[in-house]
Amino acid sequence: MDFSVAFNNVLITLLYIIPGYAMCKMKKTGPKDLAGISGILLFGLSPCMVVASYLSLEYDFEKLKEIFAFAIVAVIAEVLFMAILYLALRKKYADSKYRIFTIASTLGNVGYFGLPIIKALLPNNPEVVCYSSGYIVAMNVLAYTMGVYCLTEDKSYISAKKAIVNPMVLGLIAAVILYFARANTWMPVPVIKAVTVLGDMTTPVSMIVLGIRLATVSLKKLFTRPFIYVICAFKLFVFPVFAYALVYFLPFSDPFKYSVLILSGAPCASIILMLAELHHSNEELAANCFLVCTMLSIVSIPILTLL
Repeated sequence: MDFSVAFNNVLITLLYIIPGYAMCKMKKTGPKDLAGISGILLFGLSPCMVVASYLSLEYDFEKLKEIFAFAIVAVIAEVLFMAILYLALRKKYADSKYRIFTIASTLGNVGYFGLPIIKALLPNNPEVVCYSSGYIVAMNVLAYTMGVYCLTEDKSYISAKKAIVNPMVLGLIAAVILYFARANTWMPVPVIKAVTVLGDMTTPVSMIVLGIRLATVSLKKLFTRPFIYVICAFKLFVFPVFAYALVYFLPFSDPFKYSVLILSGAPCASIILMLAELHHSNEELAANCFLVCTMLSIVSIPILTLL
């Protein structure tokens, strides 16, 4: 993998923040609009991103098995890492920042951020785009089960329904059905192109949302809290190296292993902020982790490519 390619693509992704930030500062948009934009992102663009990734693949059942194996690896890596942090920190859980630490160090922005980066790094391996869809499903399932339990230590908040029935999982089911039906051989080209374009909009729109959020916080407070950097170090370096070590000696292809490394190194997922707000658990820290971690990924992801 190429350091300069990684740096340039992370930089491009981060530049999408500027329109959201500028429009918010000019009072053309603001936090009041985030719910609507996020709805479009979650229920419209994200499923298209997943479907488009499968439409780009030629039918090969062996590749589908690899994608399934990737999802299993993602689940194992995330469960193990979160369990280790939970056991190490649970005695400090009276302080909510350690609960945020546990989930923010593990759950990453795999789809909106990781997918375009891995696609750019491995352009000759289209299957890596689909690896991220398996990772997304694994992360969603974990977020609404183990993640919620870490935040609340109350099993009653665990939602199996939300873990399974959500736009990304439903999008994946549709994508797999279309894959088996070999839809890219008979579906009209304009339809495929429209789905692809909508899917490609996912990352820019998600970064515009991030820019709006960034414009509403104090940059001085955002970047001067040492504990945030500890969480970011675990998410951007410790967890991806941990996940990469799990598969390094296993008989998977190099693109498979590289995808594990880079996708595990994606910055904190926005879902940690949603869960923190839902369960009233240190929402400010969750938001700051999401923002700072994304900013720091311009350094961390290129460094990971050196492995």
